[in-house]
This record gives sequence, C-alpha cells and structure tokens, in this order.
Amino acid sequence: MSVELNHTIVHARDNRESAEFLAHILGLEVGTEWGPFVPIGLSNGVTLDFATIPAESIVMQHYAFLVSDEEFDAAFDRIEQAGITYYADPHGKQPGEINHHHGGRGLYFLDPAGHGMEIITTPYTFPEQ
Repeated sequence: MSVELNHTIVHARDNRESAEFLAHILGLEVGTEWGPFVPIGLSNGVTLDFATIPAESIVMQHYAFLVSDEEFDAAFDRIEQAGITYYADPHGKQPGEINHHHGGRGLYFLDPAGHGMEIITTPYTFPEQ
C-alpha cells in the first residue's frame, strides 16, 4: 500500500473565515461543513479541514501550495486586489516582492489565523545528500 496524506486539520480563530479566505486566494471551493470542520479539497485529493479553536491556542504553521503559472497569476492578482501584504521570503524581510527560487515564482502571505501560506510554481529541489 502506498502512503498518501489524506487530510490535515488547520486551526483557525474562525473556521469559515479562514477556509473562505484561502479558497478565494487559490480559486477553490469551500466544501460542506462537517462537524467542527470547514473543508477545502485540493486537486491531489488532500483536504484541509479548518477547525475553530481559541486564538491563544493557535500555533503558526506553514502551508505551501504548488500551482501552475496561470493559477499563480490569478492568486497573485487576488492577493493584490485584497491589499494582502506578501513577501518574497518566509521571514517577511522582502515585502511586496516575489521570489524566483528553483526556476519558478513564489510568495508568502499570512491567513487570518496567522499561518504562513506560500504559493510556488516550481517544486523545491534539493541536491541529494
């Protein structure tokens, strides 16, 4: 049997707000609420299940999304139209810039719960060790 990631829970101050925010940026649909979760399904079968928890319990996580050039352009346009601050680096030292790592394009932004979101057009490749 092969092992695949099926779903993960994303903590949020407001599960609907965070799910709708990310779905809008990525051009995805918000799924039907199921129990305490508001899901977003990704094209590779993975589901992000947003769950509301107390804000003081949220620990920042990082989520990176591989998108096509066309999807990047559309997401970037939605980010700019919404006035969302974005960065070329994960530490927020290069605001208003995108990066060109690994021959593609990428940027970072925060979701309403403070999670670090990243969109990239080329998967990261690292030399074998």
